[in-house]
Amino acid sequence: MPETHPVTPLETGRVLVVDDQSDILDGLEILLSGYGFSTEAVTDPARVLQALETGRFDAVLMDLNYTRGTIAGGEGLELLEKIRSMDSLLPVVVMTAWSSVDLAVEAMRRGASDFVQKPWENQELLQKLQSQLSWARAQRHEQRQRDDELQEAREIQDRLLPKKLPEVAGYKVAAMTRPLRFVGGDYYSAVRMSERHTALCIADVAGKGMPAALLMSSLQAALTPLIRQRLAPRELCDRLNRILCDLTPVGKFISLFYAVLDSVDNRLTYCNAGHNPPLLVRADGTFTELKAAGAVLGQFPNWLYEQSELQMRSGDKLLLFTDGLVEACNADEECFGEQNLIRIARENPSSSAEDLMGLLIRAASQHSGEHFQDDASLIVLQATEGAT
Repeated sequence: MPETHPVTPLETGRVLVVDDQSDILDGLEILLSGYGFSTEAVTDPARVLQALETGRFDAVLMDLNYTRGTIAGGEGLELLEKIRSMDSLLPVVVMTAWSSVDLAVEAMRRGASDFVQKPWENQELLQKLQSQLSWARAQRHEQRQRDDELQEAREIQDRLLPKKLPEVAGYKVAAMTRPLRFVGGDYYSAVRMSERHTALCIADVAGKGMPAALLMSSLQAALTPLIRQRLAPRELCDRLNRILCDLTPVGKFISLFYAVLDSVDNRLTYCNAGHNPPLLVRADGTFTELKAAGAVLGQFPNWLYEQSELQMRSGDKLLLFTDGLVEACNADEECFGEQNLIRIARENPSSSAEDLMGLLIRAASQHSGEHFQDDASLIVLQATEGAT
Protein backbone atom coordinates (compact mmCIF):
# COMPACT_ATOMS: atom_id res chain seq x y z
CA MET A 1 0.00 0.00 0.00
CA PRO A 2 1.29 3.51 -0.70
CA GLU A 3 2.33 5.66 2.21
CA THR A 4 -0.46 7.96 3.41
CA HIS A 5 0.69 11.45 2.62
CA PRO A 6 -2.08 13.69 1.26
CA VAL A 7 -1.71 15.24 -2.15
CA THR A 8 -3.83 18.25 -3.06
CA PRO A 9 -5.81 18.06 -6.33
CA LEU A 10 -3.80 20.92 -7.79
CA GLU A 11 -0.66 18.82 -7.60
CA THR A 12 -2.01 15.83 -9.48
CA GLY A 13 -2.53 15.28 -13.17
CA ARG A 14 -2.34 12.83 -16.03
CA VAL A 15 1.04 11.11 -16.28
CA LEU A 16 2.47 9.09 -19.17
CA VAL A 17 4.51 6.30 -17.58
CA VAL A 18 7.14 4.72 -19.82
CA ASP A 19 9.04 1.54 -18.98
CA ASP A 20 9.62 -1.79 -20.73
CA GLN A 21 9.16 -3.84 -17.54
CA SER A 22 5.55 -4.63 -16.67
CA ASP A 23 6.17 -5.09 -12.93
CA ILE A 24 7.66 -1.61 -12.69
CA LEU A 25 4.75 -0.15 -14.64
CA ASP A 26 2.29 -1.88 -12.28
CA GLY A 27 4.08 -0.52 -9.22
CA LEU A 28 4.19 3.02 -10.55
CA GLU A 29 0.54 2.97 -11.59
CA ILE A 30 -0.55 1.69 -8.15
CA LEU A 31 1.53 4.36 -6.43
CA LEU A 32 0.38 7.25 -8.57
CA SER A 33 -3.29 6.29 -8.71
CA GLY A 34 -3.29 6.01 -4.93
CA TYR A 35 -2.42 9.70 -4.77
CA GLY A 36 -5.01 10.89 -7.29
CA PHE A 37 -2.98 10.77 -10.49
CA SER A 38 -4.38 9.25 -13.66
CA THR A 39 -1.87 7.31 -15.73
CA GLU A 40 -1.32 5.75 -19.11
CA ALA A 41 1.38 3.12 -19.50
CA VAL A 42 3.61 2.64 -22.55
CA THR A 43 6.15 -0.17 -22.81
CA ASP A 44 7.63 0.62 -26.20
CA PRO A 45 9.59 3.89 -26.46
CA ALA A 46 8.62 4.09 -30.14
CA ARG A 47 4.99 4.66 -29.06
CA VAL A 48 5.75 7.50 -26.65
CA LEU A 49 5.71 10.28 -29.23
CA GLN A 50 2.48 8.94 -30.73
CA ALA A 51 0.86 8.96 -27.28
CA LEU A 52 1.96 12.57 -26.72
CA GLU A 53 0.64 13.63 -30.12
CA THR A 54 -2.80 12.08 -29.61
CA GLY A 55 -3.35 12.65 -25.87
CA ARG A 56 -2.92 15.35 -23.27
CA PHE A 57 -0.51 14.70 -20.43
CA ASP A 58 0.65 16.83 -17.53
CA ALA A 59 3.95 14.98 -17.09
CA VAL A 60 6.07 12.07 -18.34
CA LEU A 61 7.74 9.60 -16.02
CA MET A 62 10.13 7.52 -18.09
CA ASP A 63 12.92 5.00 -17.88
CA LEU A 64 16.19 5.79 -19.64
CA ASN A 65 17.20 2.19 -20.36
CA TYR A 66 15.33 -0.20 -22.64
CA THR A 67 15.80 -3.70 -23.99
CA ARG A 68 17.40 -2.42 -27.19
CA GLY A 69 19.47 0.12 -25.37
CA THR A 70 22.54 -0.15 -23.22
CA ILE A 71 23.33 0.80 -19.65
CA ALA A 72 24.46 4.15 -21.08
CA GLY A 73 20.81 5.08 -21.64
CA GLY A 74 21.29 6.08 -25.27
CA GLU A 75 17.81 5.19 -26.47
CA GLY A 76 16.17 6.98 -23.57
CA LEU A 77 18.30 10.10 -24.05
CA GLU A 78 17.33 10.29 -27.72
CA LEU A 79 13.66 9.90 -26.79
CA LEU A 80 14.04 12.62 -24.17
CA GLU A 81 15.33 15.07 -26.77
CA LYS A 82 12.40 14.33 -29.07
CA ILE A 83 9.88 14.86 -26.27
CA ARG A 84 11.48 18.14 -25.34
CA SER A 85 11.37 19.34 -28.95
CA MET A 86 7.62 18.71 -28.95
CA ASP A 87 6.90 20.60 -25.72
CA SER A 88 9.45 22.71 -23.90
CA LEU A 89 7.31 22.96 -20.74
CA LEU A 90 6.14 19.36 -20.32
CA PRO A 91 7.72 17.93 -17.11
CA VAL A 92 9.83 14.86 -17.87
CA VAL A 93 11.14 12.97 -14.85
CA VAL A 94 13.61 10.25 -15.87
CA MET A 95 14.45 7.01 -14.07
CA THR A 96 17.20 4.42 -14.46
CA ALA A 97 18.42 1.44 -12.48
CA TRP A 98 22.03 2.04 -13.59
CA SER A 99 22.26 5.53 -12.29
CA SER A 100 25.45 7.49 -12.52
CA VAL A 101 26.34 11.12 -12.10
CA ASP A 102 27.34 11.37 -15.75
CA LEU A 103 24.04 9.93 -16.99
CA ALA A 104 22.05 12.20 -14.70
CA VAL A 105 23.96 15.25 -15.91
CA GLU A 106 23.50 14.22 -19.55
CA ALA A 107 19.77 13.64 -19.04
CA MET A 108 19.36 17.08 -17.48
CA ARG A 109 21.42 18.62 -20.27
CA ARG A 110 19.09 17.13 -22.87
CA GLY A 111 16.00 18.48 -21.20
CA ALA A 112 15.01 16.26 -18.28
CA SER A 113 13.11 18.13 -15.59
CA ASP A 114 14.38 15.92 -12.77
CA PHE A 115 16.02 12.55 -12.08
CA VAL A 116 14.99 9.57 -9.89
CA GLN A 117 17.09 6.45 -9.24
CA LYS A 118 15.63 2.96 -9.23
CA PRO A 119 14.61 1.44 -6.91
CA TRP A 120 12.76 4.63 -6.07
CA GLU A 121 11.66 5.98 -2.75
CA ASN A 122 7.96 6.74 -2.97
CA GLN A 123 7.93 10.13 -1.28
CA GLU A 124 10.97 11.36 -3.21
CA LEU A 125 9.36 10.39 -6.52
CA LEU A 126 6.01 11.96 -5.59
CA GLN A 127 7.59 15.18 -4.34
CA LYS A 128 9.66 15.60 -7.48
CA LEU A 129 6.72 14.86 -9.74
CA GLN A 130 4.45 17.26 -7.83
CA SER A 131 7.08 19.97 -7.85
CA GLN A 132 7.48 19.69 -11.60
CA LEU A 133 3.71 19.76 -12.15
CA SER A 134 3.38 22.93 -10.07
CA TRP A 135 6.26 24.57 -11.93
CA ALA A 136 4.87 23.64 -15.34
CA ARG A 137 1.38 24.92 -14.48
CA ALA A 138 2.84 28.24 -13.35
CA GLN A 139 4.92 28.48 -16.52
CA ARG A 140 1.95 27.70 -18.77
CA HIS A 141 -0.15 30.28 -16.95
CA GLU A 142 2.55 32.91 -17.51
CA GLN A 143 2.84 31.84 -21.14
CA ARG A 144 -0.91 32.28 -21.65
CA GLN A 145 -0.69 35.74 -20.11
CA ARG A 146 2.19 36.67 -22.42
CA ASP A 147 0.29 35.30 -25.41
CA ASP A 148 -2.78 37.33 -24.47
CA GLU A 149 -0.69 40.49 -24.08
CA LEU A 150 1.00 39.90 -27.43
CA GLN A 151 -2.36 39.32 -29.09
CA GLU A 152 -3.63 42.61 -27.71
CA ALA A 153 -0.42 44.35 -28.81
CA ARG A 154 -0.81 42.92 -32.32
CA GLU A 155 -4.41 44.11 -32.51
CA ILE A 156 -3.39 47.58 -31.37
CA GLN A 157 -0.56 47.70 -33.90
CA ASP A 158 -2.87 46.56 -36.68
CA ARG A 159 -5.14 49.49 -35.90
CA LEU A 160 -2.21 51.87 -36.38
CA LEU A 161 -1.93 50.79 -40.01
CA PRO A 162 -4.40 51.94 -42.68
CA LYS A 163 -7.58 49.87 -42.66
CA LYS A 164 -8.29 50.89 -46.24
CA LEU A 165 -5.94 52.35 -48.83
CA PRO A 166 -7.11 55.51 -50.59
CA GLU A 167 -8.49 55.58 -54.12
CA VAL A 168 -6.41 57.91 -56.28
CA ALA A 169 -7.51 58.87 -59.78
CA GLY A 170 -5.11 57.39 -62.34
CA TYR A 171 -3.26 55.30 -59.73
CA LYS A 172 -3.50 52.04 -57.79
CA VAL A 173 -1.96 51.50 -54.37
CA ALA A 174 -1.23 48.18 -52.64
CA ALA A 175 0.54 47.70 -49.31
CA MET A 176 1.33 45.04 -46.72
CA THR A 177 3.56 44.31 -43.76
CA ARG A 178 4.85 41.02 -42.38
CA PRO A 179 6.33 41.25 -38.87
CA LEU A 180 9.09 38.80 -38.00
CA ARG A 181 7.64 38.35 -34.53
CA PHE A 182 4.14 38.87 -33.26
CA VAL A 183 4.62 42.63 -33.45
CA GLY A 184 7.19 44.58 -35.43
CA GLY A 185 8.83 47.89 -36.12
CA ASP A 186 7.78 48.51 -39.73
CA TYR A 187 5.20 51.15 -40.56
CA TYR A 188 3.47 52.33 -43.69
CA SER A 189 0.68 54.74 -44.51
CA ALA A 190 -1.20 56.14 -47.50
CA VAL A 191 -3.46 59.12 -46.81
CA ARG A 192 -5.52 61.40 -49.03
CA MET A 193 -4.58 64.98 -48.12
CA SER A 194 -6.85 66.64 -50.71
CA GLU A 195 -8.54 65.88 -54.02
CA ARG A 196 -5.21 65.93 -55.79
CA HIS A 197 -2.64 65.19 -53.06
CA THR A 198 -1.91 61.82 -51.43
CA ALA A 199 0.76 61.18 -48.80
CA LEU A 200 2.75 57.93 -48.93
CA CYS A 201 5.27 56.85 -46.34
CA ILE A 202 7.14 53.79 -45.21
CA ALA A 203 9.38 53.49 -42.15
CA ASP A 204 11.59 51.00 -40.38
CA VAL A 205 12.44 51.15 -36.68
CA ALA A 206 15.84 49.75 -35.75
CA GLY A 207 15.36 46.51 -33.83
CA LYS A 208 12.66 43.85 -33.62
CA GLY A 209 9.77 42.77 -31.47
CA MET A 210 8.08 44.75 -28.71
CA PRO A 211 10.70 47.54 -28.30
CA ALA A 212 10.53 48.30 -32.02
CA ALA A 213 6.72 48.13 -31.95
CA LEU A 214 6.54 50.66 -29.10
CA LEU A 215 8.79 53.08 -30.98
CA MET A 216 6.75 52.51 -34.13
CA SER A 217 3.62 53.59 -32.24
CA SER A 218 5.40 56.78 -31.20
CA LEU A 219 6.28 57.42 -34.84
CA GLN A 220 2.67 56.94 -35.91
CA ALA A 221 1.38 59.24 -33.16
CA ALA A 222 3.80 62.00 -34.15
CA LEU A 223 3.43 61.56 -37.91
CA THR A 224 -0.38 61.53 -38.22
CA PRO A 225 -1.02 65.17 -37.16
CA LEU A 226 1.88 66.38 -39.29
CA ILE A 227 0.37 64.76 -42.39
CA ARG A 228 -2.91 66.56 -41.67
CA GLN A 229 -1.05 69.87 -41.80
CA ARG A 230 -0.17 69.19 -45.46
CA LEU A 231 3.47 70.03 -44.94
CA ALA A 232 6.07 69.72 -47.67
CA PRO A 233 8.06 66.48 -47.27
CA ARG A 234 11.26 68.17 -46.09
CA GLU A 235 9.41 70.28 -43.50
CA LEU A 236 7.51 67.26 -42.24
CA CYS A 237 10.76 65.33 -41.81
CA ASP A 238 12.36 68.30 -40.01
CA ARG A 239 9.53 68.48 -37.49
CA LEU A 240 9.14 64.74 -37.11
CA ASN A 241 12.85 64.31 -36.50
CA ARG A 242 12.89 66.89 -33.70
CA ILE A 243 9.94 65.16 -32.00
CA LEU A 244 11.53 61.73 -32.28
CA CYS A 245 14.89 62.92 -30.99
CA ASP A 246 13.16 63.52 -27.66
CA LEU A 247 11.53 60.07 -27.67
CA THR A 248 14.09 57.72 -29.21
CA PRO A 249 16.46 55.85 -26.84
CA VAL A 250 20.19 56.02 -27.42
CA GLY A 251 21.24 53.57 -30.12
CA LYS A 252 17.79 53.45 -31.72
CA PHE A 253 16.68 55.26 -34.87
CA ILE A 254 14.03 55.23 -37.59
CA SER A 255 14.46 55.34 -41.35
CA LEU A 256 11.60 56.92 -43.27
CA PHE A 257 10.59 57.67 -46.83
CA TYR A 258 7.85 60.25 -47.17
CA ALA A 259 6.29 61.44 -50.43
CA VAL A 260 3.37 63.52 -51.63
CA LEU A 261 1.77 62.54 -54.94
CA ASP A 262 0.04 65.21 -57.00
CA SER A 263 -2.31 63.08 -59.11
CA VAL A 264 -3.21 66.02 -61.36
CA ASP A 265 0.31 67.04 -62.33
CA ASN A 266 1.56 63.45 -61.81
CA ARG A 267 4.40 64.77 -59.71
CA LEU A 268 5.91 62.96 -56.74
CA THR A 269 7.70 65.13 -54.18
CA TYR A 270 9.66 63.13 -51.65
CA CYS A 271 12.17 63.14 -48.81
CA ASN A 272 14.26 60.12 -47.92
CA ALA A 273 15.46 60.05 -44.30
CA GLY A 274 18.00 57.24 -44.38
CA HIS A 275 15.59 54.68 -45.81
CA ASN A 276 16.17 51.99 -48.45
CA PRO A 277 15.93 53.83 -51.79
CA PRO A 278 12.52 53.09 -53.35
CA LEU A 279 12.64 51.85 -56.93
CA LEU A 280 10.77 53.52 -59.76
CA VAL A 281 10.43 50.98 -62.56
CA ARG A 282 9.33 52.72 -65.75
CA ALA A 283 7.01 51.22 -68.33
CA ASP A 284 9.98 50.93 -70.72
CA GLY A 285 11.95 48.81 -68.20
CA THR A 286 14.35 51.48 -67.02
CA PHE A 287 14.50 52.18 -63.30
CA THR A 288 15.50 54.93 -60.90
CA GLU A 289 16.50 54.76 -57.24
CA LEU A 290 15.05 57.43 -54.98
CA LYS A 291 18.18 57.66 -52.87
CA ALA A 292 18.50 59.02 -49.35
CA ALA A 293 19.39 62.68 -49.00
CA GLY A 294 18.92 62.89 -45.25
CA ALA A 295 19.89 61.23 -41.99
CA VAL A 296 17.77 58.72 -40.13
CA LEU A 297 15.22 60.12 -37.70
CA GLY A 298 15.70 60.34 -33.95
CA GLN A 299 19.44 60.98 -33.76
CA PHE A 300 20.33 64.42 -35.13
CA PRO A 301 17.88 67.09 -33.91
CA ASN A 302 19.32 69.91 -36.03
CA TRP A 303 19.46 68.03 -39.33
CA LEU A 304 17.94 69.94 -42.26
CA TYR A 305 16.24 67.66 -44.76
CA GLU A 306 15.97 68.20 -48.51
CA GLN A 307 13.36 67.02 -50.97
CA SER A 308 13.30 65.98 -54.60
CA GLU A 309 10.71 65.59 -57.34
CA LEU A 310 10.04 63.20 -60.19
CA GLN A 311 7.41 62.90 -62.89
CA MET A 312 5.19 59.81 -62.94
CA ARG A 313 4.15 58.36 -66.30
CA SER A 314 1.52 55.83 -67.32
CA GLY A 315 2.71 52.26 -66.59
CA ASP A 316 5.27 53.32 -63.98
CA LYS A 317 5.48 51.32 -60.75
CA LEU A 318 7.03 52.72 -57.60
CA LEU A 319 8.21 50.12 -55.08
CA LEU A 320 8.65 51.26 -51.46
CA PHE A 321 10.03 48.59 -49.12
CA THR A 322 11.87 47.91 -45.89
CA ASP A 323 15.17 46.06 -45.68
CA GLY A 324 13.51 42.90 -44.35
CA LEU A 325 12.24 42.24 -47.87
CA VAL A 326 15.48 42.67 -49.84
CA GLU A 327 17.66 41.19 -47.08
CA ALA A 328 15.67 37.94 -46.85
CA CYS A 329 18.41 35.31 -47.23
CA ASN A 330 18.48 31.74 -48.46
CA ALA A 331 20.45 28.85 -46.95
CA ASP A 332 23.62 30.17 -48.61
CA GLU A 333 23.06 33.59 -46.98
CA GLU A 334 22.36 35.18 -50.36
CA CYS A 335 19.99 38.15 -50.05
CA PHE A 336 16.89 38.43 -52.20
CA GLY A 337 18.09 41.88 -53.24
CA GLU A 338 16.77 44.89 -55.15
CA GLN A 339 17.70 43.29 -58.45
CA ASN A 340 14.94 40.70 -58.01
CA LEU A 341 12.38 43.41 -57.28
CA ILE A 342 13.36 45.12 -60.54
CA ARG A 343 13.42 41.85 -62.49
CA ILE A 344 9.97 40.75 -61.35
CA ALA A 345 8.48 44.21 -62.02
CA ARG A 346 9.99 44.18 -65.53
CA GLU A 347 8.75 40.66 -66.23
CA ASN A 348 5.19 41.57 -65.22
CA PRO A 349 4.49 44.95 -66.86
CA SER A 350 0.74 44.38 -67.06
CA SER A 351 0.31 43.23 -63.44
CA SER A 352 -1.80 45.37 -61.15
CA ALA A 353 -0.30 46.90 -58.01
CA GLU A 354 -1.96 44.20 -55.90
CA ASP A 355 -0.79 41.35 -58.13
CA LEU A 356 2.77 42.66 -58.33
CA MET A 357 2.91 43.01 -54.55
CA GLY A 358 1.86 39.37 -54.20
CA LEU A 359 4.46 38.24 -56.73
CA LEU A 360 7.24 40.09 -54.94
CA ILE A 361 6.33 38.83 -51.47
CA ARG A 362 5.98 35.22 -52.66
CA ALA A 363 9.30 35.38 -54.50
CA ALA A 364 11.13 36.72 -51.44
CA SER A 365 9.43 34.15 -49.22
CA GLN A 366 10.41 31.28 -51.53
CA HIS A 367 13.96 32.61 -51.76
CA SER A 368 14.28 32.59 -47.95
CA GLY A 369 12.58 29.22 -47.47
CA GLU A 370 9.51 30.89 -45.97
CA HIS A 371 11.71 32.39 -43.24
CA PHE A 372 12.27 36.14 -43.23
CA GLN A 373 15.01 37.39 -40.92
CA ASP A 374 13.40 40.77 -40.24
CA ASP A 375 10.11 42.62 -40.51
CA ALA A 376 9.22 43.08 -44.18
CA SER A 377 6.89 45.71 -45.67
CA LEU A 378 6.06 46.82 -49.20
CA ILE A 379 4.05 49.51 -50.95
CA VAL A 380 3.41 49.39 -54.71
CA LEU A 381 2.20 52.57 -56.41
CA GLN A 382 1.09 52.02 -60.00
CA ALA A 383 0.37 54.81 -62.51
CA THR A 384 -2.49 53.33 -64.51
CA GLU A 385 -3.80 56.13 -66.73
CA GLY A 386 -3.80 59.88 -67.09
CA ALA A 387 -0.09 60.18 -66.21
CA THR A 388 2.04 61.69 -68.94
